Amino acid sequence: MSSLSERLTRGTASDPAHVDHARRLVADWQLLADLAFADLTLWVPLESGAWWCVAQVRPLTTSTSRPEDMVGEELDGAAAQPFAVAYRDGRPVTDGEPDWSGPVPRRREVIPVRHEGAVIAVLAKDTNLAVTRSPSTLELTYLDIAADLCLMVSAGSFPPAKLQDAEMGPRVGDGLLRLDATGAVTYASPNAVSAYRRIGVTRDLGGANLADVTCRSMTDRVSGEAAAAAVSAAVAGRYPDPMDVEADSATLLLRALPLLGPDGEPGALVLVRDVTDVRRRDRALLTKDATIREIHHRVKNNLQTVAALLRLQARRMTEPAARAALEESVRRVASIAVVHETLAGSREDVVDVDDVLDQVLPMLGDLTSVGPAARTRRTGSFGELPAAAATPLVLAVTELLHNAAEHAFPEGEPGIIELVAQRSGDDLVVRVRDNGRGLPEGFDPAASDGLGLQIVRTLVTSELGGTLTMGAPEDAQGTEVVLGLPGSAWPRR
Repeated sequence: MSSLSERLTRGTASDPAHVDHARRLVADWQLLADLAFADLTLWVPLESGAWWCVAQVRPLTTSTSRPEDMVGEELDGAAAQPFAVAYRDGRPVTDGEPDWSGPVPRRREVIPVRHEGAVIAVLAKDTNLAVTRSPSTLELTYLDIAADLCLMVSAGSFPPAKLQDAEMGPRVGDGLLRLDATGAVTYASPNAVSAYRRIGVTRDLGGANLADVTCRSMTDRVSGEAAAAAVSAAVAGRYPDPMDVEADSATLLLRALPLLGPDGEPGALVLVRDVTDVRRRDRALLTKDATIREIHHRVKNNLQTVAALLRLQARRMTEPAARAALEESVRRVASIAVVHETLAGSREDVVDVDDVLDQVLPMLGDLTSVGPAARTRRTGSFGELPAAAATPLVLAVTELLHNAAEHAFPEGEPGIIELVAQRSGDDLVVRVRDNGRGLPEGFDPAASDGLGLQIVRTLVTSELGGTLTMGAPEDAQGTEVVLGLPGSAWPRR
């Protein structure tokens, strides 16, 4: 099935601004379906004159009247006549008689979706008539608010121009309050009353100014004033961002939306949700995240200290072989330290390998006896890898680059070492090739007792679950080492 944007573009809503408006409506229309106790479907006209369903949502507050999947359905003829009228005249259209053709009787209202003065689609609201409802104050209030929101959809003032995270926001059933033009509460659902009880509000909310009540309940004065300003902004017709109302005993997530009734009287809808446990877990995760990053920072510092000590020891060595061995150890330790430095500045357990290699490559000439004649260049992108896979990969790549610089160009001959990364999904192929003198006659990589190659082989096969091949490049001079790294075998914590 194509995406919503593609389905909208197939119809007449091809303007990017119109598509974005329809996407915002679909992202936030669960609220409208729950308040209206109705199924909602979004329809766009096709060039053939038929109407195409591009999105569907079912209510959480009642039984659905549309158990079948409507997305992709087409309507034309008499069945689509209300769509054409609503689209042409820009006004809501209600079917005269209920629809008895389905498994349950339902009544349909068709609402034009307007944006920047133009009708871009229609919204079909199907109400299940088989569900008998008592005319409680809560349900009458829900329906009244739903009617106001439908009028705002047809006028183009809902949804807001800024897409909000409705998925994590409070739902209708979490707690609902309706405010009049002065910001006073005209109705508070039982769940909303309970939510405000948890933050210490014991008075009757009916008739109270919600901005003042919310402000006084918060522990922080600045945050309280911000919450009061958000409620007042909704009453004034603006769309404030959702925000936390934090008191000593509990934390509420508050979302306020402006309402404009048919008589033009302003008001607001406020949804609240108790997120005390959610915020407690968020704080615990932030604490753990800060602790992990501090550990990476300290490990990086300790590794740099070890590298500095090895460097000092190497300078005191008179035996060239011993000095070279210590310098290689400095390079390896420093490469691992750069990975931990990257993790210390990241909020996720992933490493941008390209960034790490850009820091490691200049160190190859500084930490070894390799001269500047061999130039290294990198092409392609490694992307982000899990931290547990990034460390052995960076160490293996630096070993291969160092070996190429040390053995491919004797006596400081000029040359080029190329590092190529080819990413396909999670799988990665790394090539290290040079235009140097090539491998010695009869050289067997599997039987080589060189420490650097042994390290690479162990890291690639054991740590990364990959493969290592070594030989001459096709139609070129030098040596090419190819690492095949399947993403499914990467180590992950």
